[in-house]
Amino acid sequence: MTEALANSPGTEPAAPLHLAVALDGAGWHPAAWREPDARPADLFGAAYWADLVREAEHGLLDFATLEDSLGFQSDHPQHADDRTDRVRGRLDAVLIAARIGPLTDRIGLVPTIVTTLTEPFHLAKAIATLDYTSTGRAGVRAQVSLRPADLALFGRREAPDVDFLTGPPERLRAVLEDAFDETADYIEVLRRLWDSWEDDAEIRDAATGRFVDRDKLHYIDFEGRWFDVKGPSITPRPPQGQPLVTALVHQETGHRLLARSADVGFVTPHSTGEARTIVAGIRAAQEAAGTAARPLHVFGDLVVFLDATEAAARDRRDRLDAAAGAPYTSDAEIFAGTAAQLADLLLERRTAGLSGFRLRPAALPHDLLGITRALVPELQRRGAFRTAYEAGTLRGHLGLERPANRYAHL
Repeated sequence: MTEALANSPGTEPAAPLHLAVALDGAGWHPAAWREPDARPADLFGAAYWADLVREAEHGLLDFATLEDSLGFQSDHPQHADDRTDRVRGRLDAVLIAARIGPLTDRIGLVPTIVTTLTEPFHLAKAIATLDYTSTGRAGVRAQVSLRPADLALFGRREAPDVDFLTGPPERLRAVLEDAFDETADYIEVLRRLWDSWEDDAEIRDAATGRFVDRDKLHYIDFEGRWFDVKGPSITPRPPQGQPLVTALVHQETGHRLLARSADVGFVTPHSTGEARTIVAGIRAAQEAAGTAARPLHVFGDLVVFLDATEAAARDRRDRLDAAAGAPYTSDAEIFAGTAAQLADLLLERRTAGLSGFRLRPAALPHDLLGITRALVPELQRRGAFRTAYEAGTLRGHLGLERPANRYAHL
């Protein structure tokens, strides 16, 4: 039905889908590391991550996100656990991305950072550096963490006095709004620091002995509740001007963060109707924030089990569930089926206003290969996905212009 509508006379052809992949450990299913083709011994080596991202680039995906945290992974949403049958431990996502940058050519690299426990000045410098090492393909996924176990590792702030599973809704909403407001300020500091060097601030004139035009470096003078940052950055303006800023949100309280701060928002609808409601909520938040004219992509997240038949995909999920000792659950919808079935689902969900999807492979490399070697060709046959990269930067892949420097007119 979607294809017929897209090709009917007098109807504008739908824009091609955007696709990203979310890479985490051996895959998003907790038992994925026990699969025959898994590489658990390589999880803490650069080659493993380089192989995965190069495969994603082979599939012409817009970008890959790299999961990260500042505490151990846990089956419990708020507390650490003592399980030893799960992947535990991580490499730093920003450093992985920096290593992969020179080993890839076109795909965007979007590491996760925890805004709650890091400093925006350091992160602005790190992501600007990534944009240089990847020649304009850097982004960042901003993540809030209020888990008591994570906060205790730093000892710099107290955990909110509320249980996120059973606490009063009014208190939960207030805590989340506070956390998202802090993250919005964090991102504003990032953006100002990226702009604190004008594009032509570096003169590099050996004859006159002038390397930098100091008048084109700017104090950002940010003063807020959480941050007081004078600037400027010590890293010149990144190649993209502004690397891509993304965030995952689950509730209405996160819509304001996306409206104020993000270039791409990840959401987790479980139906087309729910996707339509979420997109409408985000667009309403943009109107309220005065940012309706600013492009904001909304991507739907899905966990995927991909096989040649639906029965094979479901059987594999059941086998992994048995190995894990419990059925796998997720904040995102879990899909188990064929590439053609997934293509049908994505094209249907696109009608709700989603411009792309971030797919979470249940097991690596199996489901990543299902995306790049089966789903992508299926979408290409339907005219719904690119057949070659057309841009050299991550912003270019998403049709986002290189923004003007806010300080250049001063």
